Amino acid sequence: MTLSGSSAGGPAAGSAAPRPAAGSSAGGPALLLVAHGTREAAGAEVARRLAVSVRRRLPGVPVRLAFVDVRPPTVAHVLPTLLRTPERFEMPEVVVVPAFLASGYHVRHDLPAQLAAAGVAGRVRVTPALGPDPRLVAAAEHRLRARGWRPGDATVLAAAGSSDPTARAEVAAAARALGRRLGCPVRVGYLASGTPKVDELVAELRAGPGGAHRRVAVASWLLAPGVFQHRLYAAGADVAAAPLGVQRGVLDALLARYRDTLAARPAVA
Repeated sequence: MTLSGSSAGGPAAGSAAPRPAAGSSAGGPALLLVAHGTREAAGAEVARRLAVSVRRRLPGVPVRLAFVDVRPPTVAHVLPTLLRTPERFEMPEVVVVPAFLASGYHVRHDLPAQLAAAGVAGRVRVTPALGPDPRLVAAAEHRLRARGWRPGDATVLAAAGSSDPTARAEVAAAARALGRRLGCPVRVGYLASGTPKVDELVAELRAGPGGAHRRVAVASWLLAPGVFQHRLYAAGADVAAAPLGVQRGVLDALLARYRDTLAARPAVA
């Protein structure tokens, strides 16, 4: 956890408070964590816990949670509560961090449209989505091993799916990275949009060469419980991993998006 402190006497009376150093979280712009949204209470609770954990690791930074779809609070509802302070130096007032595992439709279309409708151009900066971040791949491996993955298991990475080729390429990159960590090929299966579907892939891999039964393990490329995770559990695999949830790797990836955005802001002449 980041600790903050000051000298015993503090700033001299009447002197200006020191300006935060580049990349410092203290006094930095607010962070709006944007998640997909789910009707399942457990999934919404994971998003809330992520926001709480991020807030604890960014002392002095306002951190709020919004959902891009399905449930409130919406981006349009939360943003005004973060845009009431004057602009701070060259920094945006709000850094928007999309908590998505791929840059699909919600990230590339829905979120920008919601920000545009809110009329906040120039006052927010949107970070890249989480994508195939190595910290998330490690988190997926941890969940899979915790459920009993064994060397020799036919292995699948289950993702929600997308019609966006960029999002599909990011999931494929995550599967390759997971395969390198496990030392085996990892196939991609989809739970909604796209083929092959996870349950069909499980059945295909279980048959194996010559019809011999083979154990199949499915890693989850989902952030939180919801309808897609239920489909993963129902796909018939021998090993079905839990979603990534509130793991250190997920938090580290979210914080890195925020801090990298601050570090990349234009310098003041």
